[in-house]
Amino acid sequence: MSRIFLAGASGVIGRRLTPLLLDNGHSVWAATRSPDNGEFLRKHGAHPLVVDVFDAEALATAVLDARPEIVIHQLTDLAVVHDPAKRSNALARNARIRDEGTRNLVAAAREAGARRLIAQSIAWAYAPGPRPYCEDHPLDLNAEGDRLVSVRGVESLERQVLGASPMDGLALRYGRLYGPGSGADAPPSPPSVHVDAAAYAALLAIDHGEPGTFNVADLNDDVSAGKATAALGWRADFRLDLA
Repeated sequence: MSRIFLAGASGVIGRRLTPLLLDNGHSVWAATRSPDNGEFLRKHGAHPLVVDVFDAEALATAVLDARPEIVIHQLTDLAVVHDPAKRSNALARNARIRDEGTRNLVAAAREAGARRLIAQSIAWAYAPGPRPYCEDHPLDLNAEGDRLVSVRGVESLERQVLGASPMDGLALRYGRLYGPGSGADAPPSPPSVHVDAAAYAALLAIDHGEPGTFNVADLNDDVSAGKATAALGWRADFRLDLA
């Protein structure tokens, strides 16, 4: 079993991933920006840490203290993205996390000697073209407006994660989330993925898969998750029992 530093442990996926990791025997150092989330993390048996990903020095100290073998990056800032008046600012903040936050986390993970880095990406950033999109299809870097901000953030995150040698870097390109904490009870427009199945992909990526990108989405006509199914052993129908 592995020592894991989970950044974004109290986020939509993090709140499902934390107990899943612990139930599978891993030790989890669970990082969050808010002290209010510590009790939830502690209740499940994690070691809660309050740290801001933009504070590079504090983040490096936290990761070094945890001495993780695996670092998992589930950081986002999308709480108000569905408010039209706040959407552009939310997407810009989220892109900053994917760029600057990822840079700080990669540096901290490398300094701590982690062997594998697993990061959250998205499966709807592909450039227009024949579908279904596979992982080798280019990203939509010719987009405009808010979409371009998001795609550039994704490109920066993936470039840094995949180039994080000597660590193995894996980027999980999640579909649009639904399920507990996501704000959507039913699948939104494809590609989509249940939060539990998204968390399951991160668990599997600890011990499966070569470095690279993986689409993680329900069966649909837009993107293919065949690589994640074959290489990670992922299943879209995975659900947690947290009763």
